[in-house]
Amino acid sequence: MHFFARVAQKSWRLSVWAVVAAFGLGGGVGPIAAADPSPVAKPDFKAELPRIPPQSPAAALTTFQVHPGFRIEQVAAEPLVHSPVAAAFDADNRLYVVEMIDYSEQDKERLGAVRLLEDVDGDGRFDRSAVFADNLSWPTAIACFDGGVFVGAAPDLLYLKDSDGDGRADVRQVVFTGFGRGNVQGLMNSFQWGLDNRIHGATSSSGGIVRRPNAPDDQAVNLSGRDFAIDPRRLVLRPTSGGAQHGLTFDDWGRKFVCSNSDHIQMVMFEDRYAARNLQFAPPGPRVSIAADGPQAEVFRISPVEPWRIVRTRLRVAGAATGPIEGGGRAAGYFTGATGTTIYRGSAWPAEYRGQAFVGDVGSNIIHRKLLVPHGVEFIARRADEHSEFVASSDIWFRPAQFANAPDGALYVIDVYREVIEHPASLPPEIKQHLDLTSGRDRGRIYRVVPADFRQPQLPKWSRSSTAQLVAALDHRNGWTRDTAARLLYERQDAAAVESLKSLAAHAALPEGRMHALYALHGLRQLDEAALLPRLDDENPHVKEHAIRLAEPAAAKSPALRDRLYALAASDDERVRYQLAFSLGDVGGPGKVGALAKIIRRNPHDRWIRLAVFSSLEEGADSVLASLVHDKTFCAAPDARDVLENLAELTGAQARPKAIANALGALDELPGDDNALALAIIRGLSRGVARSQSSLKDSWTVGQTRALELLARLLHDARQTSGDEHRPLAERVAAAQSLALGEFADVRDTLFQLLAARHPQELQLAALSSLTKFADPAAAAFLIATWPNLSPRLRLAATEALFSRPAWRDAVLTATEAGEFPSSDLEPARLKLLESHADPGVRARAQRLQSRLRLGRRQDVVAEYLPALNLRGDALRGKAAFQKNCATCHRLDQFGTEIGPNLAAMRNRGAEAILVNVLDPNREVNPQYVNYVATTKSGKSLTGILSAETAASVTLKRAENVTDTVLRMDIDELRSTGLSIMPEGLEKQLDQQALADLIAYLLAN
Repeated sequence: MHFFARVAQKSWRLSVWAVVAAFGLGGGVGPIAAADPSPVAKPDFKAELPRIPPQSPAAALTTFQVHPGFRIEQVAAEPLVHSPVAAAFDADNRLYVVEMIDYSEQDKERLGAVRLLEDVDGDGRFDRSAVFADNLSWPTAIACFDGGVFVGAAPDLLYLKDSDGDGRADVRQVVFTGFGRGNVQGLMNSFQWGLDNRIHGATSSSGGIVRRPNAPDDQAVNLSGRDFAIDPRRLVLRPTSGGAQHGLTFDDWGRKFVCSNSDHIQMVMFEDRYAARNLQFAPPGPRVSIAADGPQAEVFRISPVEPWRIVRTRLRVAGAATGPIEGGGRAAGYFTGATGTTIYRGSAWPAEYRGQAFVGDVGSNIIHRKLLVPHGVEFIARRADEHSEFVASSDIWFRPAQFANAPDGALYVIDVYREVIEHPASLPPEIKQHLDLTSGRDRGRIYRVVPADFRQPQLPKWSRSSTAQLVAALDHRNGWTRDTAARLLYERQDAAAVESLKSLAAHAALPEGRMHALYALHGLRQLDEAALLPRLDDENPHVKEHAIRLAEPAAAKSPALRDRLYALAASDDERVRYQLAFSLGDVGGPGKVGALAKIIRRNPHDRWIRLAVFSSLEEGADSVLASLVHDKTFCAAPDARDVLENLAELTGAQARPKAIANALGALDELPGDDNALALAIIRGLSRGVARSQSSLKDSWTVGQTRALELLARLLHDARQTSGDEHRPLAERVAAAQSLALGEFADVRDTLFQLLAARHPQELQLAALSSLTKFADPAAAAFLIATWPNLSPRLRLAATEALFSRPAWRDAVLTATEAGEFPSSDLEPARLKLLESHADPGVRARAQRLQSRLRLGRRQDVVAEYLPALNLRGDALRGKAAFQKNCATCHRLDQFGTEIGPNLAAMRNRGAEAILVNVLDPNREVNPQYVNYVATTKSGKSLTGILSAETAASVTLKRAENVTDTVLRMDIDELRSTGLSIMPEGLEKQLDQQALADLIAYLLAN
């Protein structure tokens, strides 16, 4: 894990070198003795860790391999700049550079600075440097505005300006505060000017509760899992979709791409504001990985692998050092330090490169290139350079952390230039003591990549341009020029620009120019129906897409705009329909339902189109459902059942009696023998209504006899089918799930019978899932009574159920205290969680049980099982053990569910590491797999890894790939347990021979 990588892993609670002494470092399975508790001398790796000297600025240029047809030029180097991590060009082509000199451990010394570089003679190379501002702690981001700069230096977002012309900032204002700084590689970053006249930034993994320091009455904004945008004139901050790590970029059309250290290119699919408005709709996370070759794709470095990296990987594989084993146990050759993803938007390169993505890997000393290929409304990012990289250096000090589109149309590269870029907490002490993490803080380079025949152009100083010249610049081919002109127009707020902007919106040569003109008018509050209507018919679909978005506020008062928007539901362009589906939620009006129905009718299979439509149905889901039911062609489509069921669920959740009655009435429009669709609607309505703590029967009105008949038939058939051992398992499972729609008294006996051991586990799990939908205490009593007959897989799900409701939890604790429930079957992690419960009584009970159980320390369990490493394992038996105990969260050999870490790397870690991870899962916890608990306002508790967040909801995922998406409005508390999703106590299911068998199976696959 490298620069701006994920938060460091938890420290080992067991002495690393006690494990080394017990296990050795070779990875082979030989005679192993129990760990000797006496002190063990730590090996000295000094001989294996030689220091690698830096290259001089001139010599560094000889280390590069660059894509044919291009060259790399050095435009600045020390002493002009030191430790650069971000940069922004002002309107006069000067470069403000953020220097993170205090990376990575000097967080108290405030060594960070902002430096201003100037090219005095116009040759394209900076020759003047001055410190603009200093005394900053961990600065990481910068953007220009109104003659000054916004600078991110967590926890603060500052505005700095030189008001007296002496070259140094004398204005220093904290405009926002509260950004997290718990991880030096997870700080806010990548400030970018957006089409919406806002400065956008990535919040990264540290999150934050952000507020205006001089406005105590303003509500703080929670940025956990989300990014942000600020209006630089009014100083208003709002959350935006995102939540990746380091790197945020827009393409020419405002589509947003981000990256994380081990997921090198991701796309943000929708805006957070759309997710926030329909509080009963819980969309999936907006960020999707789009790399065709996978998040941690192969990279082709030409630099030697750092010696410390080789030693650390060897220690991790042996289990003697914490941290993930990535790339199958290799020290390098794959993305682990991806950063700064940037879409090239310049004018200096050949046109085919415009719109391509560039990503640095600071650990591999390369710049990677991706082609973005449309795939529906999203993209697939495909490797552009086979078995090579766009830029690669043989110098391990080359650390391309960030990029910038520039005034000259080139792509600039921000090279931190450090000997070690790794997160300090991910370096074992025995390695770290031989490294200097400050080495290189007095160095730094900035490059630009240009075509081989590039000649330096003469660059205008846009701050001196007239308003008319700025308007014309919105039609410039260079993306930086358009953005800068847009920013200056927003700063000036010059009403004289309005007429020329309207003309440009109609007649610009570039479609990007027409789009920018619309946004500039919007920034001046002069965008009207006359400017928008023609652009809704623009020949370029991208311009249409943005005209739709910008028409949202005006359409509320303009019948002409509304009618044109409704008509665009028939557009042949998928992205036009996608944006329209979102915008109609704000536009409303009498044609909204018909237009949304038309859109989803066209794309019922597309999850993003469906999401956009549902986000706009704060009301009207029942009407869309009724419209689709009338369409026989749609009802015959393969995805019709899912769409109707989801619409019915949304209708039920919104708990409007008339809407529910309307949805029930739609059942009468279906053919009498079309029970599949009718039952789908009943299922959806029942689930939705149940979310409002009611039942579907409460919503029936006189005359809706078909609904009553259908539900009765559904439950009757479900009872029959679920218990019929001659029916296909899939049908029985679906039937068991449908039992959740009934009244507990009517289905309890069937559900209890389905939990009998003679039934397949999939059926038992479905019955258990249905049982958890009922709050009746009898369900908990039955689970406690039948506990001895449940398999380990069933017990995992049953434990989740029993601890999900306060009354059920108390029943388990009472039964345990009375000796009616085996105390040894209580998960230690559950008791640890209860020991910090808000209720003092629950805390006391958990503490008494914990004391009574005298649970052994995990290292003692590991030591007890070390002899298993000397046993001959049987891979076939091990496969059965895996499927019984591990497949709920792991996938191997085409079996199981991939929720936990991929097990492919386990083969390279060796038997010892497998043993430790199985028996002591909380020894090293990857933050990606930390268990969270969400407590709802009704008192129900849900656990799982935090897999997605939006403005309206969070999604938790746990064993068996079970997900719970919880609306934020229903959450009373959401907190991390600090523990792995993998439970402790597997030794109860695995004796030493069984563990040896499991290890043999994992090593063989």
